[in-house]
Amino acid sequence: MVEQFLQRNPFYQKVLRLYDRYGNYFPFVSFLAGFGWDNLTLRRIDQWFDNIQLFIYLILLGICIVLVNLINSGNLKHPGLIKFSKWYPLAIQFFLGGLFSAYVVFYFHSASFTKTSLFLIILLFLLVANEFLENQLTNLYLQTALFFVAAFSFFIFFLPVLTGIMNLYMFFAGGALSVLFVMGLLFFLQKKSAIPSVRQYKRVNGLVLFLFVGLNGFYFLNWIPPVPLSLKAGEIFHHVKRVGNLYRVQYETPRWYQFWKNSDNEFHFATGDTVFCYASVFAPARLKTEIYHHWQYYNERQKKWQTTDRLSYPISGGRDGGYRGYTFKRHLQPGKWRVDVENEQKQLLGRITFTLKPVPTRQYQLKTEFR
Repeated sequence: MVEQFLQRNPFYQKVLRLYDRYGNYFPFVSFLAGFGWDNLTLRRIDQWFDNIQLFIYLILLGICIVLVNLINSGNLKHPGLIKFSKWYPLAIQFFLGGLFSAYVVFYFHSASFTKTSLFLIILLFLLVANEFLENQLTNLYLQTALFFVAAFSFFIFFLPVLTGIMNLYMFFAGGALSVLFVMGLLFFLQKKSAIPSVRQYKRVNGLVLFLFVGLNGFYFLNWIPPVPLSLKAGEIFHHVKRVGNLYRVQYETPRWYQFWKNSDNEFHFATGDTVFCYASVFAPARLKTEIYHHWQYYNERQKKWQTTDRLSYPISGGRDGGYRGYTFKRHLQPGKWRVDVENEQKQLLGRITFTLKPVPTRQYQLKTEFR
């Protein structure tokens, strides 16, 4: 009855004609719409509703992979499940798209525009490539690789959110849980004779271990953003002081045309001045850790960055705008400087650059603001 109603409905028929005419563009439009929606709605990585939704996506993705392989191997006999067999690859594509879209949003907030962007670029590539993989998503090796990357990307930020602990051991725990999660699925398929040979079973498990080792290598090379932490703001000032729940900052009063200036990225340094580095770091509720300001000076003679200090302060999570803190230095050389904002594992959250220019006297006025 419903089918007959739709066949007579002019609006439904118009939609079908539009789809037949422009169907090739629908995946791209769907990709842009889905990514845009996630970017607007996924604001906090510690929101339980969003994390539960992503975990459900992972579970459903695994179920669809199992169904595809049971059908392909001829080991699924249930007529009701076989009836929808052509939709399972589309479902895999949908769940992968939902997961990678959310990951791109979360990791984008945490990545700095340095080498930590590499993992974000990989996730973005997988997100885009997923739109064109429908016909290949019945391949067990591709399914396993994408499933493991999706599980790994989830657990390495979800465990710190869940436990309030962020360190090397928690990262390993997230990766190990991903391995067990995916290998458990492969073991089930092997027991159900959905993997045709022991050789293939060993190979696909070897692929999981290869990806695990590779992604851990990314971690030690600092190519993975330090999720769930993210740098909300980082600036250089002449003075910073906490006043109640706010921070009073002072920077050189901009000229009339410098409407964009709100910090001292070009720092005019007179005798007795102090350089303050202010940063606001978002951390999930319950998470407590140390943040480090890694001060570095560019040695023009040796053509390399040299560390002068690595100063720390504790943070606790939960504030939308991030936990605010600062460090300062009094004795600096003229030239190029940068402050890398890092976590305890020396993962880079963001980088603040400034140039120090000496002046004989304080010939400038300071503007005061509250942050």
